[in-house]
Amino acid sequence: MIAAHGTEPAPDDDVYDPDVRKLVEAIRARRVGSLQDTGIEAARHSLESIVRPPGPDMRSVQTRDFTGPHGTVPVRIYRPHSTPDRDAPALVWFHGGGMIMGTLDSFDRLAREVAESARAVVINVGYRLAPEHRYPVAHDEACAALRWAHDNAHDLGLDPDRIGVGGDSAGGGLAAATALRARNDGGPRIAQQVLVYPGLERRCDRPSMRRFGDSPFLRAEDIDWMKSLYLGDDPEKDDEYGTPVLATDLRGLPPAVVICGYADPLRDGVEDYGRRLQEAGVSTAVIRYPGVGHGFFMQTHALARAREAMTEVGALVSARFAQLARVRFSPGEQTMDVRESRTAS
Repeated sequence: MIAAHGTEPAPDDDVYDPDVRKLVEAIRARRVGSLQDTGIEAARHSLESIVRPPGPDMRSVQTRDFTGPHGTVPVRIYRPHSTPDRDAPALVWFHGGGMIMGTLDSFDRLAREVAESARAVVINVGYRLAPEHRYPVAHDEACAALRWAHDNAHDLGLDPDRIGVGGDSAGGGLAAATALRARNDGGPRIAQQVLVYPGLERRCDRPSMRRFGDSPFLRAEDIDWMKSLYLGDDPEKDDEYGTPVLATDLRGLPPAVVICGYADPLRDGVEDYGRRLQEAGVSTAVIRYPGVGHGFFMQTHALARAREAMTEVGALVSARFAQLARVRFSPGEQTMDVRESRTAS
């Protein structure tokens, strides 16, 4: 079962919340053509030039780097005032941007808000982007970031038993793939996965894609273009680490929080993956927010529904970490069996 907030709006011209409609009007007024027509450099510049209010104040924000399989990878570490100096829970976070754009700067506010709402350290990862660096570079760097956080947990003041992964959009796909690979490779241990409208597949013929494929927030043609830039043009070469929906076995994965918006073309694919996690015995909360589309989680300064989602997702993540602080994993155990206390699933 999917937890849906409120009733579903029916007419296409009435699917958005009033504050979202204002954003839709602004986007349509300034945007011409597809992202492919705009071009990579212009799209990147547009994202980086968005002026957002500053995020929540942190106890500390530190920019570091580590040596990954493809070179040096920058990370930005956010420690909110609510976390202790030692043995703090953490999320290794992968930002969105379709695998072709986005930086630690453009996703600074989101990282701060996730850290504050989840009461956890957030390690935001500046992975390499396509098309300069195609699959599996970003995936390799995401997995290396998780390994780095575990290997340096003591120095970073983290509890190695309470390190999760998360991400929004393309970054949510990276988080899901990192969880798959960690399970398949026997570690590092992941406490939970937070998948915010994750990019899990190439464009598929699903009802949400047909209805919202011309969304002002994400277009079907842009999905095709960005996926090809990252994965290549041949879907026959895809695997579960580049396209997580291809994973045939989801058993033994970490507990998950999976969210999406009603008017997101990715919605049906995201919710289907959440249901598959539940059917595999993975403790999973799948939550649909009405009145919003793709990318809404970044718009807390403008959208009431985004603020609601940030609060609720943060509470679920914080509760999971708090539970793990009370009940420790046994040696060699990948996930705790808490199916009897599933929330919103």
